[in-house]
Amino acid sequence: MHPKTTNPALCVLCAVLMAAVGVSCDSHVFYSNSQRVDASGWNLADTRTFDVEVRDTTRLYTFLIDVRLTVDYPYRNLFFFVNTTFPDGGVATDTVECPVAQPDGQWLGKRAGGYIDNRYSLRKNMIFPAPGRYRFEIAHAMRDTNIVGVKNVGLRIEQSAPRQ
Repeated sequence: MHPKTTNPALCVLCAVLMAAVGVSCDSHVFYSNSQRVDASGWNLADTRTFDVEVRDTTRLYTFLIDVRLTVDYPYRNLFFFVNTTFPDGGVATDTVECPVAQPDGQWLGKRAGGYIDNRYSLRKNMIFPAPGRYRFEIAHAMRDTNIVGVKNVGLRIEQSAPRQ
């Protein structure tokens, strides 16, 4: 029987390499922010706001909504209203349906303990038409005024290739 030996330099090198791989995998993320929802429920009037400063209008972007639910969420889908305010003051509104469970109640997405994480596409391969500050406001669009089981809501914007 021989004792296990650990080389500290090798451990540091492995940690640095793992961190570099993790960073390089997400290098296409332009913006990512998630906000908590009150544990007592998400009220219809409680809008989540995300301000994004844009300088590069030559790239294509994919817009995504991140949602973390608890197993207490009572529905098979989740609807959102998404308002985008452009730097010139113009506003665009989208309604997004996000399926969260199959008809038999089986959760969709990644489940860890009592949480379910999902990512939904809002728009693909879009450009920002002008530089400046964009405001994205996300509110739930369910029939109930107050919904339970939503833990976090987030906005993620990923960069694609430059426009040709």
